[in-house]
Amino acid sequence: MWLLLLLLIAYLLGSIPTSIIAGKLLRGIDIRDFGSHNPGATNTFRVLGKKIGVGVGLIDIGKGFLAVVLLPSLIPADSWTTLELRRILAGFAAVAGHVWTVFAGFKGGKGVGAAFGVFLGLAPLPSLFAAAVWSALTFGTGYVSLGSVIAALALPAAVIAEGIWCHNLSAPVAFLAGIVGLLVVVRHKSNISRLLRGEENRFGRRGKP
Repeated sequence: MWLLLLLLIAYLLGSIPTSIIAGKLLRGIDIRDFGSHNPGATNTFRVLGKKIGVGVGLIDIGKGFLAVVLLPSLIPADSWTTLELRRILAGFAAVAGHVWTVFAGFKGGKGVGAAFGVFLGLAPLPSLFAAAVWSALTFGTGYVSLGSVIAALALPAAVIAEGIWCHNLSAPVAFLAGIVGLLVVVRHKSNISRLLRGEENRFGRRGKP
């Protein structure tokens, strides 16, 4: 019973539509009507500007981080669960909430920010490595989607590599990294198609209302 409550709260936390709330409260617009129409930090950056976009991104990261670091400690544990299992399931629930938010018709962001927050709590060094990959590709090429996709693929590899190197490989965490990485790649399917056609928008191009 307690595990179900944990998953529900983690899902609802991840479901908070940060970019939609920011657009309506700060500019009186629906972010989904402008730019790429995606309710995520990148589109918020393009449409509402750097400060709001960065703020939305940080909050999205915070949602994932709190889901694995704080919630499992606040909610009582069922006797058959371990802390690691509770953190992993809560992390997945938060990412799922971000991607399929109940507050916006189950159509949310692409999961990158929330996923980074989750693994910042579960596997700090691999997540920072993935962030470095994202930064290098995003700012080196100008394509956020390219950085996101490659970072999503790099994350499980980094989790496995660290686990082998440090002799503390957690198969469940590595499995979650693979599932979340695959989800992020699938969510970028349209971006990948545009990249292949040379039609993807570069980072920094604004689409103001």
